[in-house]
Amino acid sequence: MRIPTKFLTLAAGMALAASSLHSTPAQAADCGDAGKITIAEMSWLSASIEAKVLHTILTEGYGCDASLQPGDTVPTATSMLQKSEPTIAPELWISTVADIWSKVQKKGNVYKANDIFSEGGKEGWWIPDYVAEANPGLKSVHDLPEYADLFKEAASGGKGRLYGCPPGWGCEVITNNLYKALDLADKGFENKPFSPGSGANLKASIARKATREQPIVAYYWGPTAVIGRYHLVRLDIPEGYQKDKFQCLTDKNCADPKVADWPPGDVAVAAVRELRDQAPDVAAMLSKMQYPNAVINDLLAWADKGSYDPEAAAERFLENHEDIWTQWVPADVADKVKASL
Repeated sequence: MRIPTKFLTLAAGMALAASSLHSTPAQAADCGDAGKITIAEMSWLSASIEAKVLHTILTEGYGCDASLQPGDTVPTATSMLQKSEPTIAPELWISTVADIWSKVQKKGNVYKANDIFSEGGKEGWWIPDYVAEANPGLKSVHDLPEYADLFKEAASGGKGRLYGCPPGWGCEVITNNLYKALDLADKGFENKPFSPGSGANLKASIARKATREQPIVAYYWGPTAVIGRYHLVRLDIPEGYQKDKFQCLTDKNCADPKVADWPPGDVAVAAVRELRDQAPDVAAMLSKMQYPNAVINDLLAWADKGSYDPEAAAERFLENHEDIWTQWVPADVADKVKASL
């Protein structure tokens, strides 16, 4: 049977259109209209690594005008609340700045794009495993008064010493308030938690005590190389997390602090809300950006033992864990990042 020419022409046109549709390359992911993007690089190792990984992906993969900005939990959260700056904070510990984050949510200018750790974070007061094994009765923060003498130091005036948080960290306010709630200053400990002065000094204090198997009780958080490398055990807080009580613990003006536990570590990839409109491709990536706890712990331990800087650790992650970060981005972005390494 002879097919009319007009149908052959129509069929050919449809086939050509279909062919064109399939052969047209997908629009490459880019930085949209975001302009300059600032990334908070916090002062501790995991946050610094994550900031550098993100910086590489944004600049090399998406073509963004991105830069790193020094930060710490409280100043960064406050700046994001007041000025929508920096644009992104890859590891913002919401649980330590609950009062500020509540104001952020009310204002609506910053949002939580994702949880940076697959299993969340863990904050608290910790002792080395050898201290826990030698003192089986020391399991809770409430047991500390009975063991005040164990934590005496030459410079602590015959009182027990608890290593607190560096100035400017969210945990400084919480630890100081929890210390008051437990009335430790009247139960054999110094008048207030001992300030190590910086995150590096806090880490060094724990390392020095642990390598000599000397007693120490200190604030710390995980995932970190310190928790794994020195086998720290977290002291229990039986009261558990209670929102109202903990909210007061996060307020430096809390008039009557009560004992309450840190909530399960709510550690956010925080970003200014306008980024979702200006750079939807970047926002989509942030919604997928997450590190397995075991991977980040191993990476931190590697960097810590070898004295590698955050930049080297970030490069190691990008080179050795393509199975993770390539799931965050489109194939064209992944190819550009790989080519840049």
